[in-house]
Amino acid sequence: MNGHQKRVLDLLNENCRIPLEQMAVMLGMDIQEVAGIIDTLEKDGIILSYRPIINWDKAERNMVEAMIEVKVTPQRDFGFDAVARRINNFEEVRGLYLMSGTYDLLIQVAAPTLKELAQFVSERLSPLETVTGTSTSFVLKRYKQDGVVFDRQEEDRRLSVSP
Repeated sequence: MNGHQKRVLDLLNENCRIPLEQMAVMLGMDIQEVAGIIDTLEKDGIILSYRPIINWDKAERNMVEAMIEVKVTPQRDFGFDAVARRINNFEEVRGLYLMSGTYDLLIQVAAPTLKELAQFVSERLSPLETVTGTSTSFVLKRYKQDGVVFDRQEEDRRLSVSP
């Protein structure tokens, strides 16, 4: 990956809605070059998606979210990848990470209700033959995601008054 590609990725990661014209000016490149770099990054599977970060609490969408730590037995010749591919297929799974530490996988899940999330864990995830243990923690409040702070407090700009 060259320097131009890295700079384009940095800009897109900061704000993927920057118009091509503005990106070209910011990068000191022409529009066609920026468009070509983005096209290449998409074709190479480096850019996978363009998504907003949404504060669902303000949008009044009711979902139960949880982080599930999972201990698994890796499969011979496939390691953790085969287990991860199988877990990836569940519609509740929003994120899946191989981790170091006490547990092997960290799964970010969401479901419409607590009951449905509990059923996912107890009836679909835990019974997998490679799963040897789980620990579920529910998301109570989101403070920051992907570098974006939720509910930023306004700074008090008044001068202090002392007697």
